Amino acid sequence: MLWYKSWLDTRWRFLIGLALLMLAAAGAVFTYPKVLQLMPMVPTDVGGELGRRVREAAQLSREYRGYIWSQWFRQTPTQLGTLFAVLLGSGGLFGHGSGDGALFTLSLPVSRSQIVSTRAAAGLGELFALAIVPSLLLPLLSPAVGESYGIGSALVHSLCLFAAGAVFFSLALLLSTVFDDVWRPLLITCALAVIVSLCESFAGAIGRYGIFAVMNGETYFRTGQLPWTGLLAVAGISAALLYGATRRVESQDF
Repeated sequence: MLWYKSWLDTRWRFLIGLALLMLAAAGAVFTYPKVLQLMPMVPTDVGGELGRRVREAAQLSREYRGYIWSQWFRQTPTQLGTLFAVLLGSGGLFGHGSGDGALFTLSLPVSRSQIVSTRAAAGLGELFALAIVPSLLLPLLSPAVGESYGIGSALVHSLCLFAAGAVFFSLALLLSTVFDDVWRPLLITCALAVIVSLCESFAGAIGRYGIFAVMNGETYFRTGQLPWTGLLAVAGISAALLYGATRRVESQDF
């Protein structure tokens, strides 16, 4: 019953996110031949940070593996994946907006911790599918443009995306135990994600150790090594946030 309710609360967010990410992954693959054609037109005399980013993107895109990381893992799933992680975590815990819905959920023969843990497990399962399924299209579709991409690399990057995205999901879920609507957890978590992203962008080399650097798997792309420290850190943060959500629900007087 709890699993089914969690699915009903989040199914459209999940399905829309999955469809958008799969379309974006397919688009990234089939755009590559056009990118190669446009490569000679990339300006090389632009100065400043913008010029550096343009030259870096052009250099990465000369190789298919670099193109996929630069245009896919560093951008689309990081942005859309974060948004849908927040959407999956926001609201739906006790039927917010309906007192009868909250009373019905609390009247079920289960503990409050089971309600939260089931909601969290269902949402994390959906987030895992959002991280894995679109990225697996890359090795499947790459031969269509005369290229190849390893399934192992797709899975590793997907793991990084899921682990870091779980932090934003867990924060949104925690905030959903504080506020009685969907929008405040959603907006607060998205605002924090934007602030963190901007801070990492202007942090220089230090930014490579931030949560979004873990999410896009930059360490694995550049060195072939998993960012174990970052993965363990984001896993610990997610666990702490989910524990906080459970404790808050247990202590609430409904």
